[in-house]
Amino acid sequence: MSILDPSSARTARTRDRLHRDALTVLQPGFVGTTPPDWLRRHLGDGLGSVALFARNVTDPEQLAALTAELRAENPHVLVAIDEEGGDVTRLEAGSGSSWPGNLALGAVDDPGLTRDVARELGRALAECGVNYNWAPSADVNSNPDNPVIGVRSFGADPDLCARHTAAWVEGLQSVGVAACAKHFPGHGDTAVDSHLGLPVVDIDVDLLRSRDLVPFKAAIAAGAKAVMTAHIMVPALDGDRPATLSRAVLQLLRNSPADGGLGYQGLIVTDGIEMGAIADTYGVTRGSVLAIGAGVDAICVGGGLADEETVLLLRDALVQAVRDGELSEERLAEAAGRVRALGQWTTEQVEASGRLAPDLAIGLRAARRALRVTRTPGSGFVPITERPYVVSFSPIANIAVGDETPWGVAGMLAARFPGTRAESVGPRDATPELLPALVERLRRESAGRRLVVVVRDLHRHEWIARALDGLLAGRPDAAVVEMGVPQAAARGALHIATHGAARVCGLAAVEVLTGQPTVQH
Repeated sequence: MSILDPSSARTARTRDRLHRDALTVLQPGFVGTTPPDWLRRHLGDGLGSVALFARNVTDPEQLAALTAELRAENPHVLVAIDEEGGDVTRLEAGSGSSWPGNLALGAVDDPGLTRDVARELGRALAECGVNYNWAPSADVNSNPDNPVIGVRSFGADPDLCARHTAAWVEGLQSVGVAACAKHFPGHGDTAVDSHLGLPVVDIDVDLLRSRDLVPFKAAIAAGAKAVMTAHIMVPALDGDRPATLSRAVLQLLRNSPADGGLGYQGLIVTDGIEMGAIADTYGVTRGSVLAIGAGVDAICVGGGLADEETVLLLRDALVQAVRDGELSEERLAEAAGRVRALGQWTTEQVEASGRLAPDLAIGLRAARRALRVTRTPGSGFVPITERPYVVSFSPIANIAVGDETPWGVAGMLAARFPGTRAESVGPRDATPELLPALVERLRRESAGRRLVVVVRDLHRHEWIARALDGLLAGRPDAAVVEMGVPQAAARGALHIATHGAARVCGLAAVEVLTGQPTVQH
């Protein structure tokens, strides 16, 4: 007589499968530069993905060792990172990116260049064992006041965004790194940062199809292995739930073109489930259950909640939802299956393609082509040849970009001209009450030196515009470097629009300011 009743064995297998599937659909982060024991255990138990952030990266050698440890527990694990290049970098958070971001590539408008840049960035990721990148941003930046997309978009024209999204996907995936087009159905027409609140895109379906969906169609046609949802409300599609939790929005992505959809059959992943748009309205556990039920396949978590407690909380919430009949076992199994299929694809790509070192020089070449230089007639601007005075007007960075990544040109000019003076000014330093004295002090301290003023998204920050205009009134000879979206009119004797704040964009600007090429080693 069997000690174990057959029905009990089946129950145990179902329980194990449920827990395994629930772990598989999670894409959690962790703290540290080596995998903690709890992460290793869960990888062995079926965890399908691990999310890496800047806190997990010190250098390529360390990152390669870390990813090798992850694969020792699960050979098919998806090792994810948010590496857009440009302003959003995790590989080079401490120094600034070697790759220009989307807006710079869109400004050049050479899809071949975009494809090449994405391929070389992909090689840099693959060399470190990263096989899944939450990029590119396929958002059409139709709202110039957008606080979270901006330079992360290829531009405001849907067709331009579409051709570069496709090229970026093709370039990245040509070296075996899975691309993830984001943020579906389009985060470009928002005035609220979804890290902090729930944006509403109140447009009709026709405009959505003719504008915001165009780059996603191109990404799908290019074979994008993943699509990330946006935490936004689109009342024309669903007046009750944000896109990440909306069956109607996800059916638009999944349904066949004959049924009015985009026909996408790859992996759908949420944006960070702990972002304010979801966490503050539904909570992370309820949000995760609703997302999987609506048709999402994977839950991104770990930017803020990066511990075992979160993993267990979400795993158990999904399992309980199945047991309660709120979430079907088949839907959870389908989602887990897509995660495993993508993990298998990345493994096959690694085996099929040889590893080549990335061409790091291509980033600077692209950044040079992205510059737009305007010289004021009669200014007689000549290259800077000795230590200048550099003022950087620094708005508060959004959470996607982070505040740990350096930007601007002050350090680069100081490296060329020891004795360069630098001043960083934030919004609290330039209130209406403080502004007159600030401008007077900057004029006085910069006297006798060439003046360089660095701004970011001048058109979005009235305090920067007031400070800059006040400074230029007394120093019309100053050079201005705009490292955000160049929406405002050019100012200064020399105006350089870099279309992004990547390190290479700064280097390209310094070459123009000094008339000297960058020496690359």
